[in-house]
Amino acid sequence: MTSDAAQRAFRLIVTGGGTGGHTYPALTAVRTVRARLAADGRGLEVLWVGTADSLESRVAAGEGIEFAAVATGKIRRSSNPIKMISPANVRDMARVPLGVAQARSVVSRFRPDVVLATGGYVAVPVGLAASLCRRPLVVHEQTVRLGLANRTLAGKAACIAVSSDSTLPLLAEASRARAVVTGNPVRPEVLTGSADKAVQALGLHGFNHALPTVYVTGGAQGSEQINGLVADVLPWLLTGANVVHQCGPANVEALRARAAGLPADLAARYLLTGFVGPELPDVLALADVVISRSGAGTIAELTALGKAAVLVPLATSAGNEQAHNARHLEEAGAAVALLGEVTAQQLQQAVGPLLGDPGRRAAMAQRSRAQGRPDAAERLVDVLLSTAAGHG
Repeated sequence: MTSDAAQRAFRLIVTGGGTGGHTYPALTAVRTVRARLAADGRGLEVLWVGTADSLESRVAAGEGIEFAAVATGKIRRSSNPIKMISPANVRDMARVPLGVAQARSVVSRFRPDVVLATGGYVAVPVGLAASLCRRPLVVHEQTVRLGLANRTLAGKAACIAVSSDSTLPLLAEASRARAVVTGNPVRPEVLTGSADKAVQALGLHGFNHALPTVYVTGGAQGSEQINGLVADVLPWLLTGANVVHQCGPANVEALRARAAGLPADLAARYLLTGFVGPELPDVLALADVVISRSGAGTIAELTALGKAAVLVPLATSAGNEQAHNARHLEEAGAAVALLGEVTAQQLQQAVGPLLGDPGRRAAMAQRSRAQGRPDAAERLVDVLLSTAAGHG
């Protein structure tokens, strides 16, 4: 790196979004590269390119990141090829060339040292524009199998950063040569939780510290499937555990009514809450077993922390990615995966042995930690900086 390059600000374009699974790893990467450069006395100029009025636009605004919007086209997938040629798909596909033209203008003006694409439909026009403008592209994949956007961009990428060793055999041979396993960036604060703080923050004074704690979550909005399964086994579950149940704001009243008949000693060990906010790292630190979905971000956090988990994948996730994620961890002995039509009895059979056998629980937690990459954000920043240096 020349002395002039060392002094000037590093220029980064980030693209990806539509869901938190694409957006938050990108945000963590931005924060990490900014801190890394600041430690070397360099600044960062970053531009997030995404869809107008989207999650990524709101996240960028909240972080004070400059944002540019481009047109995108969403492909509605179907197992029937004829249904793929729907009016909505045809209409949206016509927007892709417009998006590429807009993105090419943005990339040409900004002249980034490197472009980071984390998936989602908006990543396609920006990644293609990076290639057209001869700017190096790093594609980051959060799940075991490359999503549609990243599969489209893989051939254009200088480097493909993946979250799991299991992804490598699934790549085309030409792409495999440019792939590196970084893991999926995890927010640093998730790794610094305190179980005692969770007890204080949530007022868990009725909890029995001699019993393990189960954290139930279905994501920010909650999961009706997981909520129903847990409600069906709740009296049994509370005989052997404390339970923190994050059910989604819209589901609190119905679940509270179902729990109203619990004996007082069991009710004291049950905390029902619509949403867990800044105290999430502390709740995760307290949890001995987690019952949750198996999205990429959740998997990254649970394995970075080394948590025993019972995973109930979202059946409608794109490309069935949650089932792939859950199955991958189960094969490693790092979780129990409940696939398909799950019954309350199956949930009880999965959770029971983990609550009743501390050794079994500890072994699963250890295998989970072996799958985790808590330094994923730093690894991804290494890739971004080395790719930019190689291009310069």
